[in-house]
Amino acid sequence: MSGDPEQEYFVDGMVEEIITALSRIRWLFVIARNSTFTYKGQAVDVKQVGRELGVRYVLEGSVRKAGQRVRITGQLIDAATGAHLWADRFDGSLEDIFELQDKVASSVAGVIEPALQAAEVRRSSDRSSQNLTAYDLYLRALPMLLSFSRDGILAALRLLEQAISRDPSYGPALGQAANCYMRLCMDGWTDDPRSDLRKGVDFARRALERAGEDADTNAIAATVLGYFGEDIGTMAGLADRAVSFNPSSARGWYLSGVLSLWAGQPDAAIERVVKSLRLSPRARVGTQHNVIGYAHLFQRRFEDAAAALLLAIQEHRANPQSYRALAACYAHMGRLDDARQVLEQLKALNSPILPEVERYHRLADREVLLSGLRMAMGEVR
Repeated sequence: MSGDPEQEYFVDGMVEEIITALSRIRWLFVIARNSTFTYKGQAVDVKQVGRELGVRYVLEGSVRKAGQRVRITGQLIDAATGAHLWADRFDGSLEDIFELQDKVASSVAGVIEPALQAAEVRRSSDRSSQNLTAYDLYLRALPMLLSFSRDGILAALRLLEQAISRDPSYGPALGQAANCYMRLCMDGWTDDPRSDLRKGVDFARRALERAGEDADTNAIAATVLGYFGEDIGTMAGLADRAVSFNPSSARGWYLSGVLSLWAGQPDAAIERVVKSLRLSPRARVGTQHNVIGYAHLFQRRFEDAAAALLLAIQEHRANPQSYRALAACYAHMGRLDDARQVLEQLKALNSPILPEVERYHRLADREVLLSGLRMAMGEVR
């Protein structure tokens, strides 16, 4: 939009980088460059574009240049309704064009994936329940996974198992079903830990077999297997490989951070989770601040841990893990009254105060959590 024909190569390169980044999201069908470039420079009707290309969503944008500064805007539109789903802008310098293109492409892909998934969840919820596909069932399960309640996890699991019965090779549903069993065990909500362990491991292994280069499914399956006792170094390596498939996967980076935390590498965990937040700051792809809080706790940075955990509770009030770590922090800081108040909130969630800690492979990490909780418990048992 700057009227500078010499910058046209930059715009074309930017579009190609974004198309490439979006194409790494395995569940997305992305129209190739040759088809989309036919609309270049035209004032187009988004609904018409959607019909002509056979797509549900359209990403459009513009580039403005002033000197060596450039501003790139983008907006994601529902092609059927014309509704705006996301919009943002990116500013940078043309001094390193390739670095700027990489930064914008990864940022756009990182925020668009959860925005599209949220739109698909809404679309599926509006459909009749009489003719749901495996994909629809999977989408309906996703919001329930974020409930942080036993009933929510069990409801999600029922939908996911229906999806798997319709399509036994559907990797995302297999991975999230495994995740459900892990969550039931992790938060003390299982009536049969051994059976749920076996089911979780089975689903996770089947998910890995069918994941291909799907970053999220690979990372979820690796996390579940790491939790249930597979070699933590190997599982962390699988998560790192997952994000190599899609470097814009906010969930992949988050789960890589979770595995780093369990492996006894808290600072590496913070680095990976912060990258996840940068890629998709508003998407609910996990409990990022909770992981950051635990990492600071394990490094005995109690003030930093408490600050992160308070953010985690603000975002996910029903997550028992955040309350445990915050109570331990307060106890180590000598704030026993505050610690006991947090434990009372934890008890209301019907989750045990003392968690299983086998997933934390560094003994010092287990000790700082458990000793803090024991101090906090006092007469609260």
